[in-house]
Amino acid sequence: MPAYIDLNVHAYPETDTPAEELLRVAKRYGFAQIAISNYDNHVLQDCWLADLILGVEIQAQTVTELKRKLRQLEDRVTVIAVHGSDDKITRAAVESPKVDVLTHPCSEKGEGTLSYVLVRFAAENGVAIDFNMSALIRSRRGERARILTTMREQLKLVRKYRAPVILTSHAHSIYDLRAPRELIALAALFGMTRAEAVRALSETPQGVVAKRWKRDRELEVL
Repeated sequence: MPAYIDLNVHAYPETDTPAEELLRVAKRYGFAQIAISNYDNHVLQDCWLADLILGVEIQAQTVTELKRKLRQLEDRVTVIAVHGSDDKITRAAVESPKVDVLTHPCSEKGEGTLSYVLVRFAAENGVAIDFNMSALIRSRRGERARILTTMREQLKLVRKYRAPVILTSHAHSIYDLRAPRELIALAALFGMTRAEAVRALSETPQGVVAKRWKRDRELEVL
């Protein structure tokens, strides 16, 4: 059985739910590990459980602010994600060797979407593209149709350029968590195969945590 990992879960102090409770429920659902990736103003200070990964999701209004936060946080967490917003922030994120994950790239809130140039940079720099399943769960009718269309288009790009892809719940409580089989079923709605979805919940998150693509890139440079 694959070792499933959800790399984008939000816990106390950002939310009301303690990290240990989220981990307990996630493991009951079939996850081996989860990453607590609170926004950068509510970073979890301690990581005291073996199957809990310490992460962060950075929000920035300018590229200068993003770079400053990356410098401040790179040695404090295992996984650094950046909330994709406008094209400048997104490009700076996928070009940075310090960034592990690009979150919200599929215009869930009407923000910018990925171009082939941005996906190509993500592939080159080992930045995983996060397909956020809560965007589908929480959306309705026309909004869901728009998000599904965008996800289908993004999936074509990441396949073409072989960028790493992850599926996440973006859970803010135990009620937002979904079992791996549910996330895999949701991913099928925008065209992801079962094999791709399983990999996006297991092998690719494992590679993100282990900095596999970062190490491969360092070896290429040497």
